[in-house]
Amino acid sequence: MIDDVVGPSALVTPSIPSARPGAWHAFRRHRLAVIALAVFVVVVLVAVLAPVLPVPDPNSQVLLDRLQGPSARHLLGTDELGRDQLARLLSGTRISLWAALQATVVGAVLGVPLGLLTGTVGGRVDSVLSRAFDAVQSIPALILAIAVVAVLGRQLTPAMVSIGVAFSPTFYRVSRAAASTVAGETYIEASRSMGQKTARIVVDHVLGNVAAALVVVTSTTFAFGILAEAALSYLGLGTQPPSASLGSMLTSAANLLNSAPQLTIEPGLVIVLVVLCVSLVSDAVQAMTSAGGDR
Repeated sequence: MIDDVVGPSALVTPSIPSARPGAWHAFRRHRLAVIALAVFVVVVLVAVLAPVLPVPDPNSQVLLDRLQGPSARHLLGTDELGRDQLARLLSGTRISLWAALQATVVGAVLGVPLGLLTGTVGGRVDSVLSRAFDAVQSIPALILAIAVVAVLGRQLTPAMVSIGVAFSPTFYRVSRAAASTVAGETYIEASRSMGQKTARIVVDHVLGNVAAALVVVTSTTFAFGILAEAALSYLGLGTQPPSASLGSMLTSAANLLNSAPQLTIEPGLVIVLVVLCVSLVSDAVQAMTSAGGDR
């Protein structure tokens, strides 16, 4: 079930941190996370620049060259339709990263502002919105994606938007919990007594103090977004041929596992690499905030 892998309830709510100076210097102490961040940045840059790199057209078919091994002409060989595997891998990585970004942005846009607002003001607004997000979280992500795709057609963007909606309760709960903790501080009460509006208080005082928690949940959601895109494309609800994504490449290579296992291994390794890098960065940020809270 996709909800067991990518559902909002699978995300671990991080501890509530406070903003501290010298965050980059603290992060640099986690050498493995720094390496993971560097690898992730390289993957993103290569994927973004794929259209201008000297690689063949990822959708160009040469049936006489099908299922060839690595060579000077095709560095990673070709797939079952004679398409360059490296070009499709780069194109698929770009599409998968974009899909994960879509889900993450939708979840953050829906959840963070409302979470910060309700965590700061509380009251009836907090109660109503919390119940609303509880209702959203009760809808399985797969069912929501299938419903959206059934209405709007088999397109990746609507499917990932639905996944982002399913992720929004996690953003809401993390930002609400962090804002509730900060809202009780003396300087927040002083700002209110000076007549500052709630929106200004949230921007000036609350947002900076919950930023680390949001970094953790954003990076975790992005990692789950990669897995969600792979799962949806594997089910035929995401990227449609001839376009490639990491999930659709796994789907098309599933029937060739015995004769051409590399077609499955290569996109699978990219998925593992991206998710691992993002998870290591997230763990490092969470360790920093936990250590900061212990002092």
